[in-house]
Amino acid sequence: MNESILIIGAGHAGVQLAESLRDNGHEGPITLVDQGTQQPYQRPPLSKDFVASAKAPEALPLRSEDFYAQQRIELLTGVRATAVDRAERTVALSDGQQRGYDRLVFATGARNRALDCPGAEDPRVIGLRTLQDAEILRRQLTGAQRVVVAGAGFIGLEFAAAARARGIDATVLHSAPRVLNRSVSRQLSDWFAQAHRADGIELRLGEGVQSIDAHGDLQVHSTAGESYRADLVVYGIGVLPNIELAEASGLACENGILVDAALRTTDERVYAVGDCANFDSDGTRVRLESVQNAADQARSLARTLCGEPTLYSEVAWFWSIQGRHRLQIAGLAEPTDSSVLLGDPGSGKFSIARLRDGQLVAVESINRPADHAAARKLLARGESITEAMLAGASLKDLANATPVAA
Repeated sequence: MNESILIIGAGHAGVQLAESLRDNGHEGPITLVDQGTQQPYQRPPLSKDFVASAKAPEALPLRSEDFYAQQRIELLTGVRATAVDRAERTVALSDGQQRGYDRLVFATGARNRALDCPGAEDPRVIGLRTLQDAEILRRQLTGAQRVVVAGAGFIGLEFAAAARARGIDATVLHSAPRVLNRSVSRQLSDWFAQAHRADGIELRLGEGVQSIDAHGDLQVHSTAGESYRADLVVYGIGVLPNIELAEASGLACENGILVDAALRTTDERVYAVGDCANFDSDGTRVRLESVQNAADQARSLARTLCGEPTLYSEVAWFWSIQGRHRLQIAGLAEPTDSSVLLGDPGSGKFSIARLRDGQLVAVESINRPADHAAARKLLARGESITEAMLAGASLKDLANATPVAA
């Protein structure tokens, strides 16, 4: 409870961990190191509220400015961790400092996968992840008439919907045959494609960006041989976990920093949480990119570091706002899982239950928050929920019923 804990990264995971350590009674020194120059801030609004508004974006702080001093948390901003010596238990910083630790936590998050094609270096070709990105985009969007979006994942579709709401023509190029192909069921993917097209977004599926001609107006040339004129190009083609520092220190990494169910790396004094962590979930390796996962892992690790060994087992959940549609997902589905429709897609309010071997494993909800809340409750209880049970009762009724043993 008096050990020194050094956290690399002051995003959602790092800040939550520092707070939860104090909440759980940790009395020792806590240091947060972050290369960003501003106070730690929320990232989800960047692809939604900030883009949809013509106003200048303002950072929404994760905690108040005086929080860190009040909680005796040393926050070092504008400083990058450059090397970790696990034998000496020290971290070298970009300002020349050497900081020691008893426990080290990587909360280094992830970065945008870069658009790698001729012309992508033009300043009008932008990835959206940071406050600075949002500020650049706002300026570029002022007076813009046409945008091309590379990627129909969450970020790409959220941005396209927000741009369209401002009256800007949006064309989305996506190399896969369907939108959100890695995230949702085929049925929901098809529904989203239809909904976005109905809102005036041009979706070009199975068609990626081949090159960009940046002389004068941008001309985006696609892999299908088509060309699209644009005032700017925004890409959202996935992220890469920030593992370089951990890897250089000799920790095991593969699509993230490998940790066990207690979020411990191959070094018993070093841990990882959030987007950079590839954790063991009942024998399956999982790396999640969500605020919920980052915060829940941080809370779980805080209990472990404060003497209450805890295995991370929270139900995963996600959300996305795309124009008029709020998507909420509870649980983790696989492409081979079957789907059961709950409600009428034509109403714009429905859910899709995902089942594996006849058992509920996830629920995708469109504008049905009650279904989402019930699904999280059911999945957290670990009950055996079958397709027959779903046919006979609503998710809310099942969640309010007496729990049935799995």
